[in-house]
Amino acid sequence: MNTAIAEKSTAANHPVVSKDRWLARRKALLAREKELTHLRDQIARERRALPWTRVEKNYVFDTPEGPRALADLFEDRRQLLVQHFMLGPDWEQGCPSCSYMSDHLGGMKVHLENRDVTLLVVSRAPLDQIERFRRRMGWQFRWVSAHGSDFNYDFNVSFTPQQWAEGQGEVYYNYNVRPFPAQEAPGISVFYKDDAGEVFHTYSTYERGVEAMMGTYSLLDLTPKGRDEPNPVHAMDWVRHHDRYEPAPAAKPAATAGSCCHASD
Repeated sequence: MNTAIAEKSTAANHPVVSKDRWLARRKALLAREKELTHLRDQIARERRALPWTRVEKNYVFDTPEGPRALADLFEDRRQLLVQHFMLGPDWEQGCPSCSYMSDHLGGMKVHLENRDVTLLVVSRAPLDQIERFRRRMGWQFRWVSAHGSDFNYDFNVSFTPQQWAEGQGEVYYNYNVRPFPAQEAPGISVFYKDDAGEVFHTYSTYERGVEAMMGTYSLLDLTPKGRDEPNPVHAMDWVRHHDRYEPAPAAKPAATAGSCCHASD
């Protein structure tokens, strides 16, 4: 998965100014941040106003409790939020970037449930394969298998070898036909169930849209070094499964900067 814009930190040569000048610049940025907040609120309203499509197909998933239809996975709530997790039938482990997403779910789950949202993770791997990886990672959220179902294909997060061959490596992903390097892809989909038990698809997002589930990025965006992702092709190549990181290196003392590195704004 490659969701971020590559960037390189220039913290070592950053301007240093007086407190008054910093405050003036900060207030100017605050105005821009408020514009973004208001725009984000407007887009959220437009997202909620999108028309829905009725889910006509009877998708059945393999769960630890046995086969379950999509409508059965709402757990007495009206809304279902699905993470499409990249774990194919022949994969030894899940995608590191999807795992990075899932690491954020544990704390969100109870809050989502109290806003009438059930959280669900879906992969195409068989259930026993999913369970092995879930136990390794220590996750407690519900994760089901779409193996043998059209669910992943219909929501454009899995691609058959035939699709690859016919498209010469191009597939329909993120609402466009484009090259894609794998047969599994990340995404988030949302569903609603009405009083009659009918299920509707309300929204799906892909590529950088899945950053909605990556709270770490929101915090990194507040820091001087930001995401610090210099690879323009694979921006997330720094991400590891949380049990595969090397111990974090101790921070090196910053070199004393000469006056030439300090701008007067």
